[in-house]
Amino acid sequence: MAKLLQAPPKFLPAEWHIASKTQYASAESQRSRSERLVAESQRLVDEIEKTTQKTQSDVNKKIEQRLDEIKFWKQELDDKLEQIVNETEVLLTFKTRLEKALESCKEPLFIAQECLLNRQRRVGIDLVHDEVERELIKEVEVLQGIMALLERTLEQTNEQIRLNRSAKYNLEMDLKDKFTALTIDNYCSNLTNNTPDIRYARNVVKVEGNSVSPEDWVDFSNVNIEKADKQRNNSLALRALIDRILSQTASDMRKQCETVNIAFKNRVKETKDAKNKLEIHLAKVMDEITSQEKNVAALKKAIIDKEGPAKVAQTRLETRTHRPNVELCRDMVQYRLISEVQEITTNIQRLKDTLAQAEVELKGLSRRQLSLEEEIQVKENTLYIDEVLCMRMRESISINDF
Repeated sequence: MAKLLQAPPKFLPAEWHIASKTQYASAESQRSRSERLVAESQRLVDEIEKTTQKTQSDVNKKIEQRLDEIKFWKQELDDKLEQIVNETEVLLTFKTRLEKALESCKEPLFIAQECLLNRQRRVGIDLVHDEVERELIKEVEVLQGIMALLERTLEQTNEQIRLNRSAKYNLEMDLKDKFTALTIDNYCSNLTNNTPDIRYARNVVKVEGNSVSPEDWVDFSNVNIEKADKQRNNSLALRALIDRILSQTASDMRKQCETVNIAFKNRVKETKDAKNKLEIHLAKVMDEITSQEKNVAALKKAIIDKEGPAKVAQTRLETRTHRPNVELCRDMVQYRLISEVQEITTNIQRLKDTLAQAEVELKGLSRRQLSLEEEIQVKENTLYIDEVLCMRMRESISINDF
């Protein structure tokens, strides 16, 4: 109990002074360290503030540069898109021209084929493989060749339009992405430290796996532009080709059509000349038939007229055979009567022979008349086919420049 009530130990004055000095030194040291830390902290805050501002300013510049790059390529894409759209619209008008030109070939082809079919209805010697038929066959071949060429060119044009639209689609998709990127980077450019909707975002400090390099980014748009330029140039070349084809085909069609028309005119003139000559010969034959008929009639009359003298001479001879006895004399009368009968008989036979020849000639003339009349009908049929059916049908042929 006595120990519990023992007073605490007492220190010496020297110990008290040492303890005080130790406290002073510790406080001074702690205060000094704190002052240094405050100064260091302020310096660090100032340094980090400057670094942050500098970095943010650099980022802002980078964003502005990126915006300029996007705007540049967007403008390039816009220009190419406008060019390819305009070129496609023009090419569509050329496609329409090709379609109209192709459609316009159908009627001349139909008419040429109809002319060939109509001319198959020529008859006799007029069913000839003449210049008109050769030129009509050539016209059909020319028109069929032109139609085949126009169809191939139309297919090529459709394919070029498809390629143009494909290039246009790629440009539009690229422009759409550029517009989105421009919107995003514009938004980022406008963000400040005091913007209300800024926030912390998780897991953003990374590079996306599907991202591309700046070089690949430039190459992508450059490839789209080059493809558009290539298709536009191909389209320009195709339009020049279409112009030449349309001009040349129209010229070929007109030339062949004119050649056929001239052949028709020459053939119609030739046929008319032949018909006129046949009609002249027919008239002469008809005149000769009339003359020959008169000749036959005259010969028949002459034969009939000789019957009287023949009967008289023969009656005299027969009667004189009844002379009696010595009176049955071979006198000069007897010989002359015999000579007369023979002469008349010979002359009648000559007349009959001539009559037979005249009748043969008359039949020949009649046959020639029928032949000439038939030939004239053949020529009339040919003229109707060539001049009325074919040439009038060909008047409707219209060859235009498309």
